[in-house]
Amino acid sequence: MSATQTSNNVPEIRTDATKRSSAWVAAFRTPAGIIGLILMAVVLGLALLATFGLTPYDPAEQDVSQSLLGPSSAHWFGTDQFGRDVFSRVCSGLANSLRVAVVSVAAAAIVGVLLGVLAGYYQGLLDRGVGIITNVLFAFPSLLLALALAATLKRSWVTVALAIAVVYLPIFARVARGPVLTLRNAEYVMASTAIGRSRLSTLFAHVLPNMSGILVVQVTLSLSWAILTEASLSFLGFGTPPPAASLGGMVYDAQTLVSVAPWMLFAPGAALILAVIGLNLLGDSLRAALDPKTGGR
Repeated sequence: MSATQTSNNVPEIRTDATKRSSAWVAAFRTPAGIIGLILMAVVLGLALLATFGLTPYDPAEQDVSQSLLGPSSAHWFGTDQFGRDVFSRVCSGLANSLRVAVVSVAAAAIVGVLLGVLAGYYQGLLDRGVGIITNVLFAFPSLLLALALAATLKRSWVTVALAIAVVYLPIFARVARGPVLTLRNAEYVMASTAIGRSRLSTLFAHVLPNMSGILVVQVTLSLSWAILTEASLSFLGFGTPPPAASLGGMVYDAQTLVSVAPWMLFAPGAALILAVIGLNLLGDSLRAALDPKTGGR
């Protein structure tokens, strides 16, 4: 391929990058995108209060004389059966849930995308091996697999994050592999290898950037499911260990007291709903904006 042909491909790549950048901006200007950003700002704000120790009370502080108090100016979301401030615990629970979700999804995305890209680009034995691994992991129900892994290892938030990462790893591998099968034969990828650039360099320079849209969408959706998975594990007794607060653990504690202290169930439940809806709205907005069929080009 001539140097002229190679240079002719450069404006096309830049144009695609510009279009993707415009689509990202458009995603956050839609009603769903704006609402999603607002909800996530609230969730992150509450989590940061706990992270920097700015909650009104210590989330683990117990005062039995103040147990089961309703919402008031002193305790905005009331107190639980041990006299702990529910608002402070919700903030701490959100911080713990987001930490587990971010670490688990980041690990799953890095390893899964790497495996998927390499399998799709090089194919052959590597592709078959990755396919076997993903098929085996997909054979188990996600919550059951996470529960089995969390129960086997020493209980900690790192264990929970690792268990969730294993569950979502095959999803990212599948999501990454599909586009690579098409992109590996794209004209600008072939031009890159024709001028002497290594395959690995071509992967990082051209293939991965062109997959950024679909991967970001998958990350936002996986984060919402990871939060729910962490809450489910905590509800079953295999999530974030006490005395650390967890939204799932708070829901478990509230189930026997819902008739006398409904705020104990409402507060962590509302926090979970806000986080999941916010992330899903962002994911849907990005998917609509970045999908060529819906005007993302």
